[in-house]
Amino acid sequence: MPENQPPASRPPGRRLCATMAVHRRLLSENPAYAAARAAVENRAFAYERGMERPARTGITCLPVVVHVVFHTDEQNIDDTQIASQISVLNADFRKRNADVAQVPAVWRPLAADARVEFRLATVDPAGRPTTGITRTRTDVAEFPADDSVKSTAQGGHGAWPADRYLNVWVCLLGESLLGYAQFPGGPAATDGVVILHSAFGTSGTATAPFDLGRTATHEVGHWLNLFHIWGDDGTGCSGSDFVADTPNQGGPNFGSPDFPHVSCGNAPNGDMFMNYMDYVDDAAMFMFTQGQVTRVDATLDGPRSSFPAAGPC
Repeated sequence: MPENQPPASRPPGRRLCATMAVHRRLLSENPAYAAARAAVENRAFAYERGMERPARTGITCLPVVVHVVFHTDEQNIDDTQIASQISVLNADFRKRNADVAQVPAVWRPLAADARVEFRLATVDPAGRPTTGITRTRTDVAEFPADDSVKSTAQGGHGAWPADRYLNVWVCLLGESLLGYAQFPGGPAATDGVVILHSAFGTSGTATAPFDLGRTATHEVGHWLNLFHIWGDDGTGCSGSDFVADTPNQGGPNFGSPDFPHVSCGNAPNGDMFMNYMDYVDDAAMFMFTQGQVTRVDATLDGPRSSFPAAGPC
């Protein structure tokens, strides 16, 4: 990468996600969101404690629309790069990723198949055939995490109906962000995930150490109501991701840590830093847990139940 390249176009050196910032903004601005989130979390709690059992028994197929919003030709990523990301999502959420074999033996029994599959949409909201990809040239040099990329009036592209499609926006994000998502319960007009174009898929503009498609896996995890594994309490030990089988840890991990990495008195095994909901590099994350999948079940039975469990994509 040339040294004189503008800072905004350099790939971030470590993972940073703005999902919690978006979450806190919506909580402060939107009373309906706060009420919806309370209902979502009450359901998730009931599933975790066994007070309710998952109704979803099969595989849920999620139609995806990828909105490519580009300021330069390089940012207009090609269909092959988009297809590579769909392949990664399918592997990761079905526990078919080859690197799941690297999960430490102590946690191997916890690694779980989320029973979620993804395909590019074949029919648009008007019932016409589609590739599942939209392309929008914009005058906006880079987008912040304020949902403006989701607005045609602000240089982005509007969402397709959020009860029928997983909306994914791919663009140049500012603020050294790799991506962000909206938790279930938020406004339909901004529902979905946003990914930096150079952290999307495994080819084209995808740039190491975020060139294995795991940013989208992480952000779709948020979209399915998974929190960061350390509980977003800074570097303390009082936060929680509300999942019993993920060890308490003292903050995000970056790069590619060595196992075990101990924090918060969680010896001998330490942090489950290889979980998709930590902040490590793409090559260092490769698992969801059974407890996380229980939260996914609660989400797909509840706030995202408009996506039916209708078999593989």
